[in-house]
Amino acid sequence: MSERLPAVARKPKIGLVAGGLGAYWPQFPDLLPQLRRSAARVTERMREFDAEVVDVGFISDAQEGAVAAEKLRAADCDLIVGFLTTYMTATMLVPIAQRSGAPVLLINLQPTEAMDHASFDTGAWLAYCGACPLPEMANAFERVGVPFRSVSGYLEDQRAWDRIGRWIRAAGVRSVLRHGRHGLMGHLYPGMYDVSTDLTMVTGNLGGHVEVLEFDDLRVRVQQVKDDEVAAKLAETREVFELADSVVEEDLAWAARVSVGLDRLVADFDLDSLAYYHRGLDGEIHEKLGAGMILGSSLLTARGVPAAGEYELRTSLAMLICDRFGAGGSFTELQALNFRDAVVEMGHDGPGHLAISERRPLLRGLGVYHGKRGWGVSVEFDVRHGPVTLVGLGQTRDGRYKIVASEGEVVGGPLLKIGNTTSRVDFGCDPGEWTDAWSASGVAHHWALATGQLLPELRALADLTGLELVEVAA
Repeated sequence: MSERLPAVARKPKIGLVAGGLGAYWPQFPDLLPQLRRSAARVTERMREFDAEVVDVGFISDAQEGAVAAEKLRAADCDLIVGFLTTYMTATMLVPIAQRSGAPVLLINLQPTEAMDHASFDTGAWLAYCGACPLPEMANAFERVGVPFRSVSGYLEDQRAWDRIGRWIRAAGVRSVLRHGRHGLMGHLYPGMYDVSTDLTMVTGNLGGHVEVLEFDDLRVRVQQVKDDEVAAKLAETREVFELADSVVEEDLAWAARVSVGLDRLVADFDLDSLAYYHRGLDGEIHEKLGAGMILGSSLLTARGVPAAGEYELRTSLAMLICDRFGAGGSFTELQALNFRDAVVEMGHDGPGHLAISERRPLLRGLGVYHGKRGWGVSVEFDVRHGPVTLVGLGQTRDGRYKIVASEGEVVGGPLLKIGNTTSRVDFGCDPGEWTDAWSASGVAHHWALATGQLLPELRALADLTGLELVEVAA
């Protein structure tokens, strides 16, 4: 994957429990100390992740497992990691899985890559026996209705730790969705059936809270902005953006004022994301506010609060998912197909994720916004060249959400200079065939364009959330 971007997120809380069969301890006195050393190393490695680790120690029987289950239930973890140090019975871990209310990941990490068969006795072998109970756990979890997932390897196996880290990051994204506060301001862009979102189903599918906002909530905050705050925002803007000659100073100052008001709105309502749209009429204040939001929304998105226009709540959530995976996530739709170069040109007018721009983003002044009322400054850039993943949230007829994703590569080439975020994406196939397959997935006409190859992370997230993942490849 490409270089990770800094994320502003609630740290996931990871519960950790290690265990083995207590009947072995009097039989093989050296075994438990060795297993405890392995458990300590796992704890040490777990604390290297950007997570809060709740370590409830080592269990040796079902009674100790029940005590650990209560501790982990009270801790309200986002993921429980059970370390199988040697053989242990399912009765030791099933209560933890049932009572915690969190997904469970079992890890089987033996001390080294392989045993020294010539010198090992039974006690030494048992330290490598964490794989033995894994099928037992899988069978028991299936029979009691608990989803099963595991990672097997050895203590210093980086491939195994990469997989463990993927589950922890996915748990962090699940946590952000479960606890998130998502702003929805204005009204639906008239006629966009695919964008229309049942707010109850956001909570039903993902958790979290949708805060319904009025443009007046923004208006009163913009009116309170002081001139020195506008000056500071203009200074920030000139540091972040290249300004085209078409930028009108009056329009830029207004966008900066709205940006300060947006910062206050997000802080006052403690928002993790924002979707907005207001049509406006005859240059009145709400039309001016809607037209002035592109700068502030782009700056918010770059610092980890995704903001999407056209009332696209599900896409702002998809952008949040991508951002928390450290991959950006810019508001995107299809723009044109280039059959000569075999690429799909995609992007959007309005806000973009500045942190994933190929170059310094440009602010361009526009005398008219296509399809929207108003005028002002708009953002123009190309997403960083290299592997990318498209991520959308589709909705089925029964109201269930599904993640729709496709991997491609952003490549260089000619781009329009019209104040849009535009990228040329190569999917390794005919652009028309890919477009038909993508459209048939049930995705809406907006999605997030993220850097890197995210399918492994999205598979883990789909597993932890229970959402369907549709992977599109023509």
